Amino acid sequence: MEDTTGKGKGKGKGKGKGRKPAPSAAAGSAMLLLAGVVFVGWLVVWAVFPTRTYSSTWAPKLATLTGFGKQAIRMLLFVFPVVFVYVVACVYLHLQKDGDHDTRSRTRWVFRTRMAAWRRPVLVRGPLGIVTPMELAFLLMLLVLLVWFYCAYVTTEFAKIRIKLPGEKLWQARLEKAARRLGTAGSLCVAFLFLPVARGSALLPLVGLTSEASVKYHVWLGNLAMVIFTAHGLCYISFWASTDQIDQMLKWARTRMANVAGELTLLCGLAMWATALPRVRRRMFELFYYAHHLYIAFILFCALHVGVTVFCFVLPGVFVFAVDRGLRFLQSRARVRLVSARLLPSQAVELNFAKSPCLGYNPTSTLFVNVPSVSRLQWHPFTVTSSSSLEPDTLSVVVTSRGAWTRKLYETVSSLPPSGGHLGVSVEGPYCAAAASTRFLGYDSLVMVSGGSGITPFISVIRELVHQSGAAETVQAPRLLLVCVFKTSAELDMLDLLVPVSGGLSAISRLDLRIEAFVTREGEPSAARKQAGREVWFKPWPSEAPVAPVLGSSGWLCLGAVVASSFAVFLVLVAALQRFYIYPVDGDTNHVYPWAARTMLNLLFLGASVAGVTGAAFLWNKRGSNDEEMKVKSVDGPTPGMSPVALLHWAGGVERELESLPAQPLLQATNVHFGHRPDLKRMLLGIEGENVGVMASGPQGMLEDVSTICSSGPASNLHFQSISFTW
Repeated sequence: MEDTTGKGKGKGKGKGKGRKPAPSAAAGSAMLLLAGVVFVGWLVVWAVFPTRTYSSTWAPKLATLTGFGKQAIRMLLFVFPVVFVYVVACVYLHLQKDGDHDTRSRTRWVFRTRMAAWRRPVLVRGPLGIVTPMELAFLLMLLVLLVWFYCAYVTTEFAKIRIKLPGEKLWQARLEKAARRLGTAGSLCVAFLFLPVARGSALLPLVGLTSEASVKYHVWLGNLAMVIFTAHGLCYISFWASTDQIDQMLKWARTRMANVAGELTLLCGLAMWATALPRVRRRMFELFYYAHHLYIAFILFCALHVGVTVFCFVLPGVFVFAVDRGLRFLQSRARVRLVSARLLPSQAVELNFAKSPCLGYNPTSTLFVNVPSVSRLQWHPFTVTSSSSLEPDTLSVVVTSRGAWTRKLYETVSSLPPSGGHLGVSVEGPYCAAAASTRFLGYDSLVMVSGGSGITPFISVIRELVHQSGAAETVQAPRLLLVCVFKTSAELDMLDLLVPVSGGLSAISRLDLRIEAFVTREGEPSAARKQAGREVWFKPWPSEAPVAPVLGSSGWLCLGAVVASSFAVFLVLVAALQRFYIYPVDGDTNHVYPWAARTMLNLLFLGASVAGVTGAAFLWNKRGSNDEEMKVKSVDGPTPGMSPVALLHWAGGVERELESLPAQPLLQATNVHFGHRPDLKRMLLGIEGENVGVMASGPQGMLEDVSTICSSGPASNLHFQSISFTW
């Protein structure tokens, strides 16, 4: 969403020319330490909350301190720490963006070397996917916290249990208490549930995560939450049935938990859970996509079910996600300028967008694309194949024809004339991790293993290395081995995209690059490989703009200000509501004013504060970027009236077939094998060097195979990193 690399500033071979002074390492470490301490304190609050220590000691003192009742206490304990850590993360990332990138790179590499054992896969083939010891440790700590939270609550509740109904038995009373605290325990999972899917969140790059890699944590938390909530619902149904109160399922209490709202929450969750099963998701992606929009109803009914005070448990994740979703919505409303498209014989299409020079992104970043003429509602993620350093004014993605949406897109672009056509496109992103761009520079050798369209992330990596090898004499690029597996020889044209047509053809010869391509379903080359690609140039419309950071070049700092300001506005509105409208009627009893009305007002204020602040920040930054957009639109380039011959001259300076432009420098580095798959174990274990990076992108089976090899005993020098597509 912003320039996370700083590549648009201070470029050149001079030492630090044009760069801002780097913040001290001590200041950055202090900010990380502060954020870590606050986060650990937040977890301690979760651990202490169900105990008598909190109810008898903490709660009375906090009530006196805040003066606004239970809701204010929950805001202070559960919401404020997360918002504080988020703002600190934004400031830290802003300072790191303008700092000494070489020093940070070395520091990260030293840290990663020391933590290498914690990042090696320990679980490969299982329901959790590929799991490292670090991920397993955090998962176990979450489970321990969850079990403690539930057991402490149940123990406290059982100690003061009272029989309320005539004829009620002790086991039934305990069942009701256990069922209630299952719902509370599920809230702990939901408190984390939305944090991994806030794509532009500052929390993800702070801990070195990409938005696509964090999706699996959302899946883990969602599964765990739904298991607990399902047990919560079944236990209550059993309790009501055993005590002849089954009619309670239809009750909507005025000042207590609303049972109907809870049942609707569970139904929405079950619908999302069922359609998110891997088999259903793969076969009916559109059903999964549309069903997951039930999260809005899930949040609404959950708040109505538990009331605003209990909803504060999950409010931090909902608030962060709401800010992120609001900014994504504002960015997606604009039409971006699509400059050209390159059609490949394998029915893949490369889309080239105009980009603002202040937008920097890292290799393997992800861009979400919407084409209204294909589908107004569907958004699809694609890995960015361009390099913001090599191509400062262009952003590119490659779309392969694998489903109905992608096939229709290819047909739509194919039907357009070579020049003068138009295709309306909107985008979100690009999204990336702050450390992802320089992670591969610390290796002696880098092995990239891809299957089919999984080669696209490595296109951006190689293009970035092409730029760095030519821009700085001191940069020592790693030895590169690209192992790519295709079904047919027609897909070999994906290799032509390793170097853009616009430049960098000679620089790739400076890389120590070897390409091993495997065609599994053909015993000899196919005639389809001899076909040339076709370029389509689009006519720009005045309403279209280059892809730009949603909050400007200082996006992280602005994002921190947006989060802090919107939370402050929300607090002021809620405090005014509580003090001047609800308190005169209800006091602090929560037994007079209707829970539903109070909850809806709080949700309304939350939406209004987020929408108002994000909208104002977006418009403010858009005003400042209008001049820059005009400069990008006026850059010399192809026009709709150019002939195809002129277009080739403009693109490469030489009149040749489009396909042959990038092929010549790669010809000697490429070996093509037909009729069999690569022997990955032999190839990976045969790589020499103490630090060998192994990146894998493709089908899950391939990722598991590569991960198994890298986690074996003889592969102590291999450092595995997977790039999955689990959106």
